[in-house]
This record gives sequence, structure tokens and C-alpha cells, in this order.
Amino acid sequence: MPIARPAGRIPEAAWTSGLREMTEPWKGALGCLGVAVFFAMTIGIISWQALEQSPEEWVLRGRAGGVLWERRRGALLLRALPKGQPVAVIAVGGVPAAEPPPPRDRCWQDGGQFCYAWEEEAELRLSLEPPPAPGTECYGVRWTPLRPDVMLKDCFSMANISWYGGASIRDQHWPFNSADSPAQPFVSGDFGKNPTGYGPVLERYFLGSTGVTVTVAPDVPFVLSLEINQHFCLGSAGVPLQYLLCISSDVATAHRHVGTQLVEPARVLPDTALLGSPIWHYYGPVGSAAKIKRGLRSLTRRLKRHQLQEGVLALGERSTATLAAAEYVSMEQRRRRSSAHAWDPALIDPLQLSITLSPYTSIASPLFLRSLRDNEASYWLSLQPRFGGCLIPLLTTWKGRLCARLNVTSEAALSWYLARAWALRRALGATYVVFEGAEGNTFLEQAMSPPAELAGDRYVGALAAALATLGNATVISAGARSSHLPLFVQMSPQRSDWSHAGLKGIIPSALHYSLLGYNFFIPDAVGGSLAGDAPGDQELYVRWLQIVTFLPVMAFSTPPWLCCDTWVLNLTRQCIQRHRDLVVPLILKYSEEWLRLGYPIFRPAWWLSPTDPTAFTIEDEFLIGDEVLVAPITEKGQTWRDIYLPGEGHQWMDTNTARVFDGGTILRNYSASLEEGDLGMFEMYGSGRDFNGCLRDFLK
Repeated sequence: MPIARPAGRIPEAAWTSGLREMTEPWKGALGCLGVAVFFAMTIGIISWQALEQSPEEWVLRGRAGGVLWERRRGALLLRALPKGQPVAVIAVGGVPAAEPPPPRDRCWQDGGQFCYAWEEEAELRLSLEPPPAPGTECYGVRWTPLRPDVMLKDCFSMANISWYGGASIRDQHWPFNSADSPAQPFVSGDFGKNPTGYGPVLERYFLGSTGVTVTVAPDVPFVLSLEINQHFCLGSAGVPLQYLLCISSDVATAHRHVGTQLVEPARVLPDTALLGSPIWHYYGPVGSAAKIKRGLRSLTRRLKRHQLQEGVLALGERSTATLAAAEYVSMEQRRRRSSAHAWDPALIDPLQLSITLSPYTSIASPLFLRSLRDNEASYWLSLQPRFGGCLIPLLTTWKGRLCARLNVTSEAALSWYLARAWALRRALGATYVVFEGAEGNTFLEQAMSPPAELAGDRYVGALAAALATLGNATVISAGARSSHLPLFVQMSPQRSDWSHAGLKGIIPSALHYSLLGYNFFIPDAVGGSLAGDAPGDQELYVRWLQIVTFLPVMAFSTPPWLCCDTWVLNLTRQCIQRHRDLVVPLILKYSEEWLRLGYPIFRPAWWLSPTDPTAFTIEDEFLIGDEVLVAPITEKGQTWRDIYLPGEGHQWMDTNTARVFDGGTILRNYSASLEEGDLGMFEMYGSGRDFNGCLRDFLK
């Protein structure tokens, strides 16, 4: 009897065996189909990423702007809202830049931060920071290396943006886009030792024409490199790189909100009496105190004869040391009732005296040898012995001699040094004391790691703070986080030629110093102090004279009667009088604004035209405050120039012709003759100052 089977049901054994029989012939086909589907999906995803997905991705967004990651270049973009225009492009180095970070990684729960780590390379942390003022937004950037050999490097593009600030350089430009410098520690330096290094005045502050600022954290050691018209780069090796990005509506607002807060708000003025006192450098015989006295007496008589008897006679370091040694001998003689060799300040009356010191001493000097004998080696920068024992003074060179350098971290050394400086100033009857050699890091110069208290430019800061206790009649050769102190800053010597290391560098240097807060600087002597391509060039001397007439202090190394015709001597008298009667009161007026707000006294053209691209690259004009524009000749053989008048909506009056022009315009082929002493000076019309009448009186 047949076995009944349930209708509509396939026995399980038959189904299994049938499926096995069906799949065997098609196994290869199904495998190929799966592979094809996988590749199709992969290609589709890649195509979508390439064609549909944006190459930029927001990683941190604020109210006024935000930071994006650009995949193609591996760069951070800072964009301003609501228009979204880029204000800074930061190419990232030291990490696999092509790897796009996700929107959030480690700190996704905090909307004010973005974190991402490149495995075994570095970690990036971005954060919204408190703004310094309404209308400005700031972002903290911190890179942390995850291995000691990782070199971090962020490069800020110069495409369509002009950059200012940072460090002074030998061939100073404004902006510094056209400067070139290899990667080197961001530390002040002496151009005499390292012409390609950074100069004596710098701050960890960079200002872009798009209204962006970059402020590097004060305790972060880093290197800076400049590549002409390409980018500038911040780098660090094995240590974190940290800086603050801020964005404002324009370049002038950015500096008002950020740049004015680089140092303490308690700013103090130096001795403003020096502003109206021309400085005459003494370069006569220095072989003995008697020769120096005769040379000073002769220079004083000549200045009186040429009606230039007001001002300061400045002695260099060697002359000061010679007189100091003689004064020490005369003090011993006075004890024995003999004062024939004593220094008498009446020799140069009515001029005042300036002396020069430095924190260096020759290792062959009695002073250094006596300090070693008296167990005062701690007075000098020294190397710490590894296994105990005596300190080893760190030797360096200064003006061709092997020297030791003052240890500014020792309270005893500073007290001893300041007491000697004060006693010498009093003994010689000097009104002003100039301190050279403040710049540089002696340890870094010898490829040694400095102690923490002397890292970076802390030497300059410590020495400046100590010298400020001597009073406001002190001049220092460097500045770093010390612009609030009552000190004049001596500019570096410049070449006697028409290059950016000479005449063309004066205005860019003045703008650089003033932007960083060092408004009370002393320019190099008229005509330049270093040998150049134009020695004895009368035209160069006159054009130099015309520029420094409008700067804080006028200084001379070559008197006009030695280099030039009689009319140049007359012009020198007129310029000194013009500086004293017209420029000094203007500087004093805007110094009050600097004390209150921190605004620079000597301002670039973009200060009044912060959105005009033409103003961003003007380096041969400057403003004193908001009411006087100075546009001199800086090209050899020219008696005319184009003049940009900033401030659309304002009017400017030529103080030589009384002609009035609209701001926001360019005067083409404007005359500025040499012999007539035309200084290219414009007064903002309606300011109420009678420059025109005063100048006509001087030029009669």
C-alpha cells in the first residue's frame, strides 16, 4: 500500500539535497557577482566623496567665523561669517595631512572644542576662547606631539594677505611678505653676529591684513621661517605648539583689540626731554682719557660755532670704559688731594652727556678676574657642573673679545651691576645711559639648552625690568615683552646706502617698532652707521635727515659740516628746529593715547584705510597719530613720487603749498625737491594745527 505524503510540502531531505544540487553549478557565478557588487559599491562611495562631498568640513564654528579642515591640501581654514570668506590658510606639517579628521573625535561632547589625534604622530585641539573685545572672536590652537621626534609645523599663507609684526630683520620690509629667512629660533639677535637672524625687537604677535592675528603662547619655544611671498611657518620639535587665532572686522580693529594687549596695561613714558635733544655721537680719539676730553671739547666748540649747541654728546662703550678707568684713578688721587685728571661735565656745557655700557666683560679684565677670586662666578652666566664643583662661566664673544655675560637671574649680580652703573653715571655727570648687548640668547648661540628661567627672550625681559629701576633716562638695545617700561630702544645700525638695510628700511622699521609698542625708539644716525654702497652721498644724507625729522629722536654720527655743502648745514638746523617745535608736541599728544589705549604713535596708511588693499603694502609713508602724513623720497635721484592719501572722507593739506586733497586718493608725480627741503608732509585738514604757517617761517 502506498505511503501517503502531505500535499504541498517538500520533504526536508529532498529540499536540502536539491539546493545542494542547484548551487554547485552556480558557485563561481555567484562569487563573481558578489565581487562585482563590492567593487561597484566602493567605486560609488569614492565617486560620491570626490564629486558630491565638500572638500572642506567645519570642525569648529563660532558666531563671527569658524575653522574648517580642507582635505586636498591638509590645511586649516579660518573663515569669517556670514560671507564665509577665508581670512587665513594654515598648511599643516608634521602629520599625515591627507587624512581627513572626522567632525568629532575625543571631545565631541563639548561644542566649544574639537579634538583629533593622528595615531603616533600628534594631537590637535581647537577651542573657542574668551574674546578680548566685542566684535573679535578667538580660537585656541594646540598641537601636542605624541613622539619626541615629531616636528610640528604650521605655515600661514601669504596669498592675498599681508603680514606684519613678529621679528625685526636686517632688510626690513612692510609688510614682511617679501622677507626671506630660514627656520631658526624665535629669539632676538645681533645683526653684527648673525646678519640673517632676527633682530633686537620682536614679539610673538603676527597681524594679517584680513583682520586676523596670531599670538604664540609666551612659554612655548618655537622656530620661525619666512619664505618670500609664500608663507611664514611656526614650528617646534618634540614640544607642544600653541597659539591663539583671533578674527576681527578689519586689520586696524584687530590690532586695537589684540595687539594693544601684548604687555601689561600699566605703561610708563621714558624721559620725553630726550625727544627734543639731537644726539651727536662721538667718534674722535679714544686712546686715553685726555684724548677723549680734548675730542669732546673740540666737538662741543664746533657745534656751538654752527649754532647746534643743544643736545646730547654720546660716548661709545670703549670711550666710556676709558673715562671710567681714569675717573677711578682720579678718585684715588682726590683722596690724596689731587684732582688734575678728574672729569668735569662743564667741558661740554650746555650739551648733556650719554655713556654706554653692556652686560659683557672681557675675561682678561680686572673686573672679571676679581669676581673669580672673590668667589663671585655666579655673577656671570655659567654652566652647572654635573657632579658638583665650581661654576664654569659660559664664554662668548662681544665686539671681537672673549667675554662673560651678566647673570640676570642672580639678584646679587643685578644689584652689583646696577650699583656700578649708577655710580659711574653720577661720577661722569651723565644724563643718559645706553645699554648695548641686551639681545640674544647666549646658550642657544652655542647650541646649548638654556635653563628654564632664560628660555627664549627672558634674558632681555629680565635685564629690561632691572634697568628700568635706574630711571626713565635709560636706553636699551633690545625689546621683548618690555614695551610698557620707561625705556628708549636703540635701533640697530643701518647701512649707508639706499637699500632696505639702509634708507629704505627706516620707515618699515619705525612701523614695526611702533606696532609692537616700542614707540620711543632712537633711529640710527643720519646717513647710516655701517659702510654701504654710498659713502659720503650728500643726497642720501639729506633724504635720511628728512625722514628722521619726524621720528622720536634725531641722531648724528657725521656732522653736516664734514660731509655736505653749506645749504645742508642750514637745512639740518631747520629740521632740528622743526622736530622740536612741531613733531615733539605731536608725539607727546599721541603718547597720552598710547598710555591709555596702547595705540601706536607711528601708524601705517591702513590705520585710516583698513579695508583698502592699496594701503596694505605702502612702506614709504607713515602717519603720526591720525593727523600728519609723512611721505618722503626714498629713491636715489628722484624729486617726485606718488603719494597715497589714506582715509576716504577726510581731506589732507600739503604743509608746503597749502593745497588740499581728498583722502582715499593717490597723488601722481608729486614734487619733493631736494634743495628746498620739501619733506612730503601732509596735515589732516581741519585738525587746527598751524603747520603751514610755521613751516613757511622756517623756510624763509
